Amino acid sequence: MQIAYSEAAERNKHPILEKLQPLLATCKSVLEIGSGTGQHAVYFAHAIPHLKWQPTELPENLPQLCAQCRQYPSDNLAAPIALDINDVQWPATQPDAVFSANILHIIHWPLVCRFFVQVGKLLPKNGICCTYGPFNLNGRYTSESNAQFDNWLKCRDPESGIRDLADLRCQAEKCGLLLQEDDQMPANNRMIVWRKFSPVEPE
Repeated sequence: MQIAYSEAAERNKHPILEKLQPLLATCKSVLEIGSGTGQHAVYFAHAIPHLKWQPTELPENLPQLCAQCRQYPSDNLAAPIALDINDVQWPATQPDAVFSANILHIIHWPLVCRFFVQVGKLLPKNGICCTYGPFNLNGRYTSESNAQFDNWLKCRDPESGIRDLADLRCQAEKCGLLLQEDDQMPANNRMIVWRKFSPVEPE
């Protein structure tokens, strides 16, 4: 099987790592939601050896992810597992951190809400959730390139699109997740960091 490759993942993996290292310094295990080609999982697991890194993907995308992880194994890189955000029950893992890159603008809004509900249930108190990608601020695009990208996304799938941080914050707080950091990243992306602070509201 040919190993999948993402030019964007290759470009952004080092800037993301620089943010993740201090954020995850006291964490023990990370659940990555939507690992894609696996380039992030492989790179971060090697670079942060004290963490157990658990990659995940939709069942139909799992073979490519598994191939990547087999090619670049490390003791703290777990075998990839299937995870669909919409599943009622997520895999039985007990991470104290969650990481997801370039997912929230791809999935539909009900799944974005489901993402926060499930992460809120999964994380222990003070657990951390790091979400990377393009985000709007105060109802506005942060760059012209993001506006063009959002238009491309919506032409392909009208239910996708760059999410506004205020909307995400509202949903996250309902699920016990408090906005902790909003860091600007290269190429008009951001690292949004959430911290688990309270129980999840009943669905």
